[in-house]
Amino acid sequence: MPEQPIARPDSRETVSLYLVGVVLLVVLPLLNVLPADDSWLHLSDFRLNQFGKFLAFAILALGLDLIWGYCGVLSMGQGVFFGFGAYCMGMYLALQIGAESVYGSELPDFMVWTQVKELPLFWYPFKSFIGGFLGAILVPVLFATIFGFLAFRSRIKGVYFAIITQALAFAAWLVFNRNETRLGGTNGLTDFKQLLGYRLSDPSTQRGLYIITVLALGAAYLFCRWIVASRAGKVLIAIRDSESRVTFSGYTPWMYKLFVFVVSAGLAGLAGMLYVPQVGIITPAQIGVLPSLEVVIWVAVGGRGTLIGAVLGAVAVNYGRSVLTNYFPEAWPFILGGLFVVVVTMFPDGLLGMIRKVTARKQTPAPVIKAEGRTAA
Repeated sequence: MPEQPIARPDSRETVSLYLVGVVLLVVLPLLNVLPADDSWLHLSDFRLNQFGKFLAFAILALGLDLIWGYCGVLSMGQGVFFGFGAYCMGMYLALQIGAESVYGSELPDFMVWTQVKELPLFWYPFKSFIGGFLGAILVPVLFATIFGFLAFRSRIKGVYFAIITQALAFAAWLVFNRNETRLGGTNGLTDFKQLLGYRLSDPSTQRGLYIITVLALGAAYLFCRWIVASRAGKVLIAIRDSESRVTFSGYTPWMYKLFVFVVSAGLAGLAGMLYVPQVGIITPAQIGVLPSLEVVIWVAVGGRGTLIGAVLGAVAVNYGRSVLTNYFPEAWPFILGGLFVVVVTMFPDGLLGMIRKVTARKQTPAPVIKAEGRTAA
């Protein structure tokens, strides 16, 4: 895909963003609460929960757009950091089941079933919500710091970095699938009951989680926009356009790459943390190679190097998936692959770029042709 120019939102887009924020934060929850269940205005608990999941994915897409769209570094392992955040929160939620578990043990059911007698030491920090919350952010950040330092310091870039991050996703999938890791194996972590004393099955709890996700998405977007507008953001864009020129200017590109890679990992961890209590399950299937590739498709479809496009792509593709899989459950991978090919070949700027072009064409006034007067002889 060709490099995309960095387009900042104009005044109309800014107003549109505010309106979308009001709709997500105020209108949708009200439509879930106020209208009667049989009213066409009523938004069901299922749909609101589904939108919450889509918005968590949008936070994940923001992180990838920051490193890929603005720095030109394609990371195909974002699903790993998403999984770290999800599993950290899932471990906390699993330890809250207690007497409500199938076996009535303080240990998670899968540990009792596999005859684990004591809680593994690495589970202890997740007995508290603070441990789960901090772990969901710090674990992916620390892992990304170590991995990124080794990769960027060794000047691994371009397609080679994409390959090793994809290999990382595959390796993580293998590790999390093993029962020896004490993380639930193939079945993962599920059957969560409560969060901070609130029942996860209660619609009001899910409504609260949705609102928190909307606020987190808004904060993540503003944070990414602040980075892009800062001096560091300008260096990131320069690295994307010509890394050698940045080096000759006296900067150290690998340090900026490491910074944005760590930030994207933290955002992925945040997304995973918000995803788990709304969906109620996390398995290795959600952190492997395919989920990481899907994030790339979200950003490409929405329009990379825009931030807004990443959010748009994540929501649009996942909503399309929820609709189309009801009719063509086996065809979705082919639809997704075809969508990516069409976007890359015909709409390299993504949905947002296409919308901007159409809007600009409508706003451009028609050229005025002045007739030249003739002078009498």
